Amino acid sequence: MNYYYDPAIVPWLDILYQDRDIMVVNKPHDLLSVPGKPPELWDSILTRIQWEFPDAETVHRLDLATSGLMVVALHIEAERELKRQFRERETDKTYIAKVFGILAEKEGSIDFPLICDWPNRPKQMVSYEYGKDALTHYKVLSEDDDGNTLIELVPVTGRSHQLRVHMMSKGHPILGDRFYAHEDALKGRNRLYLHAAELAFTHPITKKRQLFKQPPSFL
Repeated sequence: MNYYYDPAIVPWLDILYQDRDIMVVNKPHDLLSVPGKPPELWDSILTRIQWEFPDAETVHRLDLATSGLMVVALHIEAERELKRQFRERETDKTYIAKVFGILAEKEGSIDFPLICDWPNRPKQMVSYEYGKDALTHYKVLSEDDDGNTLIELVPVTGRSHQLRVHMMSKGHPILGDRFYAHEDALKGRNRLYLHAAELAFTHPITKKRQLFKQPPSFL
């Protein structure tokens, strides 16, 4: 990390739903999903939840800079079932982002294979020769007077930094992206304008379909 890690502590946890099996939280931007290896990176969504629920485990992650919906399992049975759903793509995720520029096509799909950019890790890059399949559907929601675009992003695959690299590769980096945005898309932005706005999955115990929605703070 190339900047000082000092996540906000208020609110400590923004809990949207909780029962004996799962917790759904709204993760703020610039808070890790899980603790990092260095002791100064101990603070995370998982660390905060484990203060009260020591058996809690994450079943998916959001990038440090991304805000939005996360579901956390509170015991091993829920963990196993939710991890299976994410692994087998039985969950549905929708993101809202604000990107630089005006898109010529108002909806479509981005199908660029991705691989880790090892000399610059954790950054990712497009590689048609060695990359793994990565597919994102997008739809324009609105355009503002500054020449930027609010879009809906639906990842079919779940590659690291997928949405960020796909939008950058289309020539429309997400505003505030410290890894992939050019200077004009960073100017005056104090966060990444990417938010996990909808999350759907089957409850690991009751087997009922769950849908959670949380709008981004940058709207």
